[in-house]
Amino acid sequence: MKKTFAMLLAAVMMLGLLAGCGTEDKPAPDANGDQEVQEPAASELNVGVFYYNFSDPYITTVRTAMDAKLKEAGITPNNQDAQTNQATQLDQINTAIVNGADLLIVNIVETSSPDAAKQVVEAAKAADIPVIFFNREVSDEVINSYDKCAFVGTDAPEAGHMQGEMIGDFLLENYEATDLNGDGTISYVMFKGQEGNNEAEYRTQYAVEDANKKLTEAGKPELKFYDENNSSKYLVDTNGSWSAQAATDYMTTILAGYTEANGNMVELVIANNDGMAEGAIAALQQAGYNTGDEGVTSIPVYGVDAMDSALQKIEKGQMTGTVKQDGPAMAATIMALTNNVAEGADIMANTTSFNVKDGVNKIMVPYAKMS
Repeated sequence: MKKTFAMLLAAVMMLGLLAGCGTEDKPAPDANGDQEVQEPAASELNVGVFYYNFSDPYITTVRTAMDAKLKEAGITPNNQDAQTNQATQLDQINTAIVNGADLLIVNIVETSSPDAAKQVVEAAKAADIPVIFFNREVSDEVINSYDKCAFVGTDAPEAGHMQGEMIGDFLLENYEATDLNGDGTISYVMFKGQEGNNEAEYRTQYAVEDANKKLTEAGKPELKFYDENNSSKYLVDTNGSWSAQAATDYMTTILAGYTEANGNMVELVIANNDGMAEGAIAALQQAGYNTGDEGVTSIPVYGVDAMDSALQKIEKGQMTGTVKQDGPAMAATIMALTNNVAEGADIMANTTSFNVKDGVNKIMVPYAKMS
């Protein structure tokens, strides 16, 4: 970041008045009359961090780790909660720009179209401010539209593939025990999360497709969605979120009509995040399932994120598996790019050890199976 000669000259004159007629050497101006100054240390950066929703459990893990990383570098994080409102987030970002932000770190609200991300990039570009998007994927076209723009996230299909593989393997080992009504087919419910979100779309698709592939290759029938009248074959959080409460409410309603006694019990729960998985478990426990106690039936439940609470439920036998989405690793990767900004380097400098997508400034943090 450069200051004009006029601004520097004023500063030098003030220092001269304070220090008297000292002979301290000053950097020589360049051919254009401007003086080069060092990029600010990380501790001097004005960093705005914009979250789509503080209440999202996974985002909470990223925010906690991000706060720690920024504070370690001497930066006071300027965190903003959009509460799933894109207009609110855009206002927050514009205010931060007016207030002199040096870097924008953005967990974009709207992912079903690139328009919101484009607006953020255009505003950042006009102010010559770097922007790092994270978690909720932004299109390659938007990232490539500005050389000071990057994305840190995950390969959206990977979690769905891992979840589907885990489900398929589990069912092949426990098919008869899982098939509670003995009809030879596993009935499932899918909690999608948010419509139009890349992660939700791919997890919904591949968790079922990959599980079915394993089942059919072994001579078993494909999974059957519990409600034949639901052509979508998933349930979505009507608030546009991924909340545990939405899954609890759905599952409570389902269990009022789909029971072992009726011969139509839901035999598998697939959720696109751990919050919804745990919400479903809460309803199952109210109905006498998934307590982890010996002799009590547990319906297989799968999530994504590997939250501590979900891992504890897996340990207790109340949940079957999850896919780890590493919040601290995401925060550490964002911080590596933040340090590049502080040092005046290219935003993607020193990233050869990361999983960088070809042809675009995107770093993908890997998932991992947990069961």
